[in-house]
Amino acid sequence: MPTFRHRVELDHPVEEVFAWHTRPGAFERLTPPWESVRVVEREGGIRPGARVVLELRKGPATLRWEVEHGEFEENRLFVDTQVRGPFGAWRHEHRFEPLDGGRCALEDVIEWEAPLGSLGEAFGGQYIESNLERLFRFRGTRLADDLSRHRWFGGSEALTVAVTGSSGMVGQPLVDLLRSGGHRVLRLRRGGAEGDDEVRWDPARGEIDAERLEGVDAVVHLAGEPIVGVRWTDDKRKAIVRSREVGTLTLARALAGLRRRPRVLVSASAVGFYGDRSDEVLTEEASSGEGFLAEVCRRWESATSPARTAGIRVVRLRTGIVLSPTGGVLGTLLLPFRSGVGGRVGKGTQYMSWIDLDDHLGLILHAIRRDAVSGAMNATAPSPLPNAAFTDVLGRVLRRPTLIPVPSPAVKALMGEMGTELLLFGQRAVPAKAEATGFEFLRPDLEDALRFHLGRAEG
Repeated sequence: MPTFRHRVELDHPVEEVFAWHTRPGAFERLTPPWESVRVVEREGGIRPGARVVLELRKGPATLRWEVEHGEFEENRLFVDTQVRGPFGAWRHEHRFEPLDGGRCALEDVIEWEAPLGSLGEAFGGQYIESNLERLFRFRGTRLADDLSRHRWFGGSEALTVAVTGSSGMVGQPLVDLLRSGGHRVLRLRRGGAEGDDEVRWDPARGEIDAERLEGVDAVVHLAGEPIVGVRWTDDKRKAIVRSREVGTLTLARALAGLRRRPRVLVSASAVGFYGDRSDEVLTEEASSGEGFLAEVCRRWESATSPARTAGIRVVRLRTGIVLSPTGGVLGTLLLPFRSGVGGRVGKGTQYMSWIDLDDHLGLILHAIRRDAVSGAMNATAPSPLPNAAFTDVLGRVLRRPTLIPVPSPAVKALMGEMGTELLLFGQRAVPAKAEATGFEFLRPDLEDALRFHLGRAEG
């Protein structure tokens, strides 16, 4: 059978790296965002007899992949083998080697057999090898980044963090990051809570099981009615406002009434707070602007007041475009750009304040851990770009032309107010507070960030 090998050296002791792999969330953190993979069943961790069933989507096809863990040696080795799935055979050894100076190496050794045996290998072997190389290049970078983030922000104290919106594009990766770092996460869920790590709440009705939040260290509030992808009818506008204002008030009042309050509430907001500001450089000291989103953000941020009045440190994250192919603005743009019909929107001069997803998660950890951070904080990369420049970079990464502009009248006709504010309004927001309090960005360059999350890194 063919054998694939990938080795990465890490500036962390072998015990730390091995422990990371044993925790919930580790597998999800190592799964590339361009792969549609979902864990449907899981029994045990990585010790012998543990079992994982995955669902993989490839175009219109859905595949199930079941693997079972076998050999295990603490801080040295664990092995998983395919029971049934897309390969003729699959055996994956994770080998850990201590190095001098408190460092270690991780070597992945995979013995695989293509479907249809030698025939499948002859016609698909090179494709499989290249995809494995792409996959493990991503895994090595993500592992090194996450370990460094945890060391920088984590210390030795394990936290209990409550998260709303925990199944969303930002919320789910945040949960995985926290859990893989050894922290406990309480997920606030609408409807009935299941298990000790879930808390019931109904933001639309202003209801929450506040007692379950007694003694949590931090709360991250990300929940809100989606604003991308649909026209803003009157009912939709009301739902957007209510979900943010009433939901935030419900949470903030509940936290204020606790006997053992959290140290910090990190509450989402957006750069839409600033309205349409042309090329004006916007730090957190800039005033609010005009428009529906600006009004929503003002009410959203104001709703955190009960927590702040009760002495809880409140951080209001004014988030830009979070780069992830799984959703949001980038997820929406990928189909037309991959089809070769992408181009600038409107005049292309409106600024797009973006942020790498991992940097956004890092900023949330920064807000939790750094007592000096309070009030508004722009969750954006240091280098916002005009729409035309953003478009050129995305086209270059995807190797597609960007020659078909979308005129402003077409945006307004097709998408109404939603398209106008999200695509034609611009904010040149910069992360002044994050940088002043010592935050270090992993990917401050747009092309680097896009290549990483789209699996098109060079080298």
